Amino acid sequence: MGVDSRLFDTALEQHWKRIFNFAFRMTMSRDDAAEITRETYLRAYVGRDKLPHGSDLEPWLLRIANHVIDNRIDSTPEVNFDLLDDTLRSEATRTDVVQSLTHPEKEFLLWELKQGCMTSVVNCLSPGERVAFVLSALLGLDDAAAARTLGIKSSAFKVRLSRARKKVQDYLAPRCEHVDPGNPCHCPSRLGVALSKGFIGRSPSAVVSLRKPAQPFGRYGAGADGDDQPRRDVMRIYNTLPEPDPPDDLPQRIRTEIQSGRWQKLAK
Repeated sequence: MGVDSRLFDTALEQHWKRIFNFAFRMTMSRDDAAEITRETYLRAYVGRDKLPHGSDLEPWLLRIANHVIDNRIDSTPEVNFDLLDDTLRSEATRTDVVQSLTHPEKEFLLWELKQGCMTSVVNCLSPGERVAFVLSALLGLDDAAAARTLGIKSSAFKVRLSRARKKVQDYLAPRCEHVDPGNPCHCPSRLGVALSKGFIGRSPSAVVSLRKPAQPFGRYGAGADGDDQPRRDVMRIYNTLPEPDPPDDLPQRIRTEIQSGRWQKLAK
């Protein structure tokens, strides 16, 4: 194996879950995220002679992923704030739906609801604002690294991020208990509505019905420190969300496709 191939394998092993997380937050779909991750690494393999080292590697991969995403998503968001309100907050609490849930089931579904709602809020942003918010709030990149990822100046990135953060803050501030415990929207009181509307379901195969066709959200667990306390800073709220659960066999599927020579189609 050549030097470039060894560096590529390192790029795959160390960064594929982060690329999947990025793609999932941008598309709200595990299937799309897997396909975007696959194409990102095929394109990276085509240009493996340009693979950077060290801290430059992840921004380089994310930039490829963002290019792939740009070719897949519409400039107009598929989800908007009014639709999200209509789905989760348009009717009274549905206690009948949750009465049969065990405590572990309820805790799992409450986390699913928080995860699904927060991801849907981000998907109400335009793609340019969404990518700035995802890179900063969910992937934790600093302004310089995020700007380098997008190929723009740091000042331009800061403008995008400021606009995105304001829109998310303006939406969540008067509604969400995680921003202010005094707000009217509490996950436990919305759980029955979310289940009855099909926004979440009782199993990992549950679908979120904000998009057509609906796409699965996958499984989630508590944060590393188990902290789910209300926070007023929306950036910190998003920092508490765990990474999505990607297909374990995705790296091997990518390697198999590379070995088959299919990546050469992208080199033409």
